[in-house]
Amino acid sequence: MTSPFVRRRRLGAELRTLREQSGMTADELARRIYRSRMTISKLENARCRPDIGDIVKIMKILGVTGDRFDALFKIACDAAERGWWDNYGDAMGPRQRMYADLESGAASIHGYYQIAIPGILQTPDFIWALVDLDRADGPLPYQPERMVQARLQRQEVAFSPDGPKCHLILDEFLLRRLAVPRNVMRAQLLHLIEEASSQPRLRLRVLDIDARIEGGFSAKSPFSIYNFPDADDAAMAVADTVNTDIVHTEAKDVRRYIELHRRLWDASLSEVRSLDLLEATANRLTKLAGS
Repeated sequence: MTSPFVRRRRLGAELRTLREQSGMTADELARRIYRSRMTISKLENARCRPDIGDIVKIMKILGVTGDRFDALFKIACDAAERGWWDNYGDAMGPRQRMYADLESGAASIHGYYQIAIPGILQTPDFIWALVDLDRADGPLPYQPERMVQARLQRQEVAFSPDGPKCHLILDEFLLRRLAVPRNVMRAQLLHLIEEASSQPRLRLRVLDIDARIEGGFSAKSPFSIYNFPDADDAAMAVADTVNTDIVHTEAKDVRRYIELHRRLWDASLSEVRSLDLLEATANRLTKLAGS
């Protein structure tokens, strides 16, 4: 399906441009459709699911007709769609809900991960180990059982026949320092090897500790880049920070992440050597657990 989140961003940008071109303020437009100014702000900043009736009223007031009307109406309908993740509500957490939305419509995902294994590749035991780490920071903003179910459903969608192509980079740092039980990490590493060997659309590399990042600084945080089948849906880069995920849609900002991913990819071990490192790390963990 088309990502409703992506279409909400596109719809909001289109509506803001049309309003500004007409010379109308957000307050005036809000009065004309008998809504609050906050409603217009939320629509233009993609912070809510659009009401199709409101969108039709706005387009008529702004003089949108013909093919432009039809195209925007289709975008609004896509933006108002509900995905499987909406069945979970807040139980799966707002951050995971956004990633599920983006993954649902992505043609490709390019990511760099230095804190944890990407969600679409996590084993159930590893997910539960991350829940235990989350608990150390305070009350959980999600329901653990429902969150785990949702993450496993994300994996089914990502690796379905029409799922995205994935070029993912794991920093060796996380393999060595993430405080999950050794047996859980070992099983997770073996799962990564199996998935990378069997999923045709998955390419996985490890950025080893000794890697030199040529051409600039290394990444300051984990990030993911999403490209979409419709060329008019702009690519997005999402940076994962401690408290929130920062979504970048400006072309110049996304290009910086694309270039950074290219440099990290080039500095990483080849796919074959990456799998060798994952296997060696799993074997080391086995020995440590035995001792």
